[in-house]
Amino acid sequence: MNDRVVPDRDVPGAFWVRFGPTQQSFVDPDRPDFLLFEYVQHLAMLLDHTLLDAPAERRLRVVHIGGAGMTLPRWVAWRRPGTAQVVCEPDVALTEEVRRKAPLPPRSGIKVRDVDGRAGLRAMQGAWADAVIVDAFDGAQVPGELATAESLDDLRRVTRGEAVVVFNVTDRAPFAWAKRLAGGLAERWPHLMVGMEPVVQKGKRFGNLLLCASDARPDARGVERESRGLPVGYRWLSGRDARAWPGGAEPFADGEEEPSPGPAGRGW
Repeated sequence: MNDRVVPDRDVPGAFWVRFGPTQQSFVDPDRPDFLLFEYVQHLAMLLDHTLLDAPAERRLRVVHIGGAGMTLPRWVAWRRPGTAQVVCEPDVALTEEVRRKAPLPPRSGIKVRDVDGRAGLRAMQGAWADAVIVDAFDGAQVPGELATAESLDDLRRVTRGEAVVVFNVTDRAPFAWAKRLAGGLAERWPHLMVGMEPVVQKGKRFGNLLLCASDARPDARGVERESRGLPVGYRWLSGRDARAWPGGAEPFADGEEEPSPGPAGRGW
């Protein structure tokens, strides 16, 4: 098998995680605060605005569905030392390659379980997690089983308190697949935010969408303000606009699941 953790040509000690022609993630073990991909910058920003300013004496618990180079878990460990983190990553060979080339820091609080997201959630005790980040891809597509009603029920079960659940998915206008996922989230959590690049929102290309569901009312204005200051700003729907966005779409059920749409052609 070809190596999938490939050294960066310009940054010594940094690596790209690749799946075929797709660059899945970028990691610099010496600079966990350096987040290269725009969607990862926004994931970190969402966690900052919804979770990581909790009182210092409270030990937070974060679950990651999908590991790759473990860029975001490393960032959380840097941003909020002492956080307990569980990463569900079924690709054992990839995890071993990451550990060999870009090992996790000692006493990071990050535990990697060699299971897929559904199995990992089923095995997890109820009311455990303060946040769940679903950032799992099979090539360029999100596995359909992660977006079903039954999977969302498991997510609801494992979260506690004023928890937050964030999905990174890919789709293109009119976002039929993402709206089914958003509809399921809106049925289970009182607050929803939807963010994407303006060119994706306008239907000009395929791209990433972030769906953030929470029990506590999010700091929507703070998210929008900070997003505008990032290299690639997102447009955000929140409140009634976000809850209306699915248009009545209901989530897939186990047995009828579909993966998210894949990119079509080089321009996406």
